[in-house]
Amino acid sequence: MKFAYVLQHSYEVGEDGAFDEVKLIGVYSSKEKAEQVIRRYKILPGFKDYPMECFHISEYEIDKDQWAEGFINGDEA
Repeated sequence: MKFAYVLQHSYEVGEDGAFDEVKLIGVYSSKEKAEQVIRRYKILPGFKDYPMECFHISEYEIDKDQWAEGFINGDEA
């Protein structure tokens, strides 16, 4: 099995955190590489103003659907 690790930085903005601000930093071949990037970015302007919890690493299996089945939006409920 082969995996990809997606690194994002996200936080809530707007009145009462009405919106999510999400930055895709990159896609990496290992969790360790994504963690190395966090160590570099956490000291950069802008990023250093937010807690470490704003960095998120998600693991995805390559060549595998990420949805098991369809979805229902608000108009169909």
